[in-house]
Amino acid sequence: MADAGLDAGERQRLVDIARRSIERGLHSGRALSPVLDDLPARLRAPGASFVTLKRHGELRGCIGTLEAYQPLALDVAAHAFDAAFRDPRFAPLSADELADLELDISILGTPEELVFQDEAGLVRQLRPGVDGLILQEGQRRGTFLPSVWEQLPDPAEFLRQLKRKAGLPADYWSDTLRVWRYGVEAVGGVKFEG
Repeated sequence: MADAGLDAGERQRLVDIARRSIERGLHSGRALSPVLDDLPARLRAPGASFVTLKRHGELRGCIGTLEAYQPLALDVAAHAFDAAFRDPRFAPLSADELADLELDISILGTPEELVFQDEAGLVRQLRPGVDGLILQEGQRRGTFLPSVWEQLPDPAEFLRQLKRKAGLPADYWSDTLRVWRYGVEAVGGVKFEG
């Protein structure tokens, strides 16, 4: 989906869907379920997204999926609600937090598996500021969106921290480790107008 590129109207519709889903969550405790017939074809097509919420520049919630299994509009509505009310790292969002809330939507492109012989070869392939990464070892899996490069600009450290997020030691290495990269179309930096 990220490869297709959304126009300004489609991007605004996604932001509106995310906002309305959060507002509905505050009033009813349920996510918005957008009417798909009213939406452009690209928003009705399957898409994978992450919704990130920040307050005063600090993370306030982030939830998403790596696989496109439902229409993009529904995916964004569900993840906006979940980022606001179900991220286990934070208490559910309260109405008084809306005025300071910043909303970012990341629409994920199709993941591409990387081929490498060792950790150094993997690190050489990473594109800081561009690549989102998925790391998997057996049942353990973690991802970092491309925006994480802002906090972890060194490729080797980026990889070490991603291993830790996946529940592995930072110095872990195995011949069965799998890594995919993906791009995102960012719809973000939007102040919530509650």
